[in-house]
Amino acid sequence: MTRLAVVTPSYAPDFDLCADLNRSVLAHSGDDVHHHIVVAARDLALFARLAGPRTHIRRASDHLPRGFVPVPRTNLTLNLRRPFPPLRGWITQQIVKLAVTAGFDADAVLLVDSDIEFIRPFGPQTYLRDEVVRFYRKPDAVDESLPRHLSWHRVARELLGLPPARPPFHDYISAPVAWSPTIVRRLQHRIEMVTGQAWADAIGARLHFSEATLYGVFVDEVLGAPATANSSAEMLCHNHYEEVPLDAPALRRFLAEVAPADVAVMISAKSQTPLELRRQALRG
Repeated sequence: MTRLAVVTPSYAPDFDLCADLNRSVLAHSGDDVHHHIVVAARDLALFARLAGPRTHIRRASDHLPRGFVPVPRTNLTLNLRRPFPPLRGWITQQIVKLAVTAGFDADAVLLVDSDIEFIRPFGPQTYLRDEVVRFYRKPDAVDESLPRHLSWHRVARELLGLPPARPPFHDYISAPVAWSPTIVRRLQHRIEMVTGQAWADAIGARLHFSEATLYGVFVDEVLGAPATANSSAEMLCHNHYEEVPLDAPALRRFLAEVAPADVAVMISAKSQTPLELRRQALRG
């Protein structure tokens, strides 16, 4: 069994960021940690440059139901069993994350976006304690000031057959995020029992959805202990979420704030921070 697998959904515009992430995974983890990069068929040739003994390029469509068909020249996917509404790219990517994770014979899967880079050693010991996968939870952090998060919680509760609840809710959105493949398989089964549909069909019918919120609500309110025994409000990653570019002085300030326990940093691709500035700062 693989102890820890790293999974990154990516696409051509993020290739350079993903290549930097891949180098950091290989540099800061042991030989037993492999990096699985999941891309659309049109991007396979580009990302094939990264393939190696510990880097595996996967085609996203191989992890989707056969009835999920991409719409040419768009970022939409049609579920032929339920063609309306079409799935936006963000929803399809989340379904792929769940499907890929469920397919692993691993203790833990670490879902890592392309704009993250590891800066310190990490491995199974970072995300597993007493065989329990690290569970990110920020208590009572979601209220009426975060309407999208409220929608994600409502949808998660509906998919899991839980009664409505009132905020505040816990926040489960983390970058990166660690999941247990065993728990993901149980989650998929729960959705199918509640909805009477294939789990991917049930999720794909939603306009608003967060896979991290779904996983978090399932662990907290359906499973409970021992799945919650390794919970923490620390991401182990210093994040720049704002869609504002960082210049050289701002990058230095950002990196000076990295906590001793952080093993990675995330500078959002949406910030449009210049790639060379980012690389110079991280090399330093």
